[in-house]
Amino acid sequence: MHGEQTRQFAALGGWKDLYNSVQTFGETNLLTNLVPRLDGVDPDDAFSSVPYEKGFTLLYYLEELVGGPEKFEPFLRKYIETFKYKCLDTEEWKAFLLDYFKKEVSEGLFDKVDWKAWLHTPGMPPIKPSYDITLADVCSALCQRWSQATPDNLDQFSPQDLEGMSPGQKTEFLAQLLLKPPLSIQHIEKMDQVYGMSANNNSEIKFRWLRLGIRAEWEGAVDPALTFVTIQGRMKFVRPLYRDLFGFEKAREKTLTTFKQNRPFMHSTTASLVAKDLKVQ
Repeated sequence: MHGEQTRQFAALGGWKDLYNSVQTFGETNLLTNLVPRLDGVDPDDAFSSVPYEKGFTLLYYLEELVGGPEKFEPFLRKYIETFKYKCLDTEEWKAFLLDYFKKEVSEGLFDKVDWKAWLHTPGMPPIKPSYDITLADVCSALCQRWSQATPDNLDQFSPQDLEGMSPGQKTEFLAQLLLKPPLSIQHIEKMDQVYGMSANNNSEIKFRWLRLGIRAEWEGAVDPALTFVTIQGRMKFVRPLYRDLFGFEKAREKTLTTFKQNRPFMHSTTASLVAKDLKVQ
């Protein structure tokens, strides 16, 4: 709908989400398998971005392998038409894929696919696709400026830095900063002053902005973050923020109080996993 560059740009963000999930679980945790082992495991404990983003990466890899969207999208349409209103497992999906591309299979094209590594091995995918980074370049450049700036040269930044950037690019800018060492409180306060981040109500942007503030141990982020986890029910936002708040010693008591007060109103799966993160019975 928005073009191939936008799809590739979104995939870059998905890769970061996958990386964060893998780091949270641990790189050898079997729950990071694309086909996880759930024997004796509460399925709620396995909930994460792994099946979404690792699964997307596999599909994108296969799309590139067979020759691009013009060849892969007809397979997707046939797959949906064949299995609509039905359930199937991974092996059935794989068999359908290989049967659909039987010509490519006979030519040995699929011999290079390491199915064990993709489906049954924990951690990040065995291959990272070469995504188009055109839309991410401006985000990376601004991220580098902030991460390399000293408290003495923060006046170099202005509201014009964000001119022309889409909400997705602003999100990516903050996401890249989260992969860097924590910024100083001076950096955070200057960024808020020039970009008005605290006033931005886009949930994706606000989520990453609050995480940056908490990691900097900026007390100005604590109350907004607690308000956000109270009114925003999605686990992808709530759980990481609660973990960050719990790790900030000055915010820990307030965080525990807020969670205990609001736990009865939260989705049961989210409440259960946050309780484990906060070591609450």
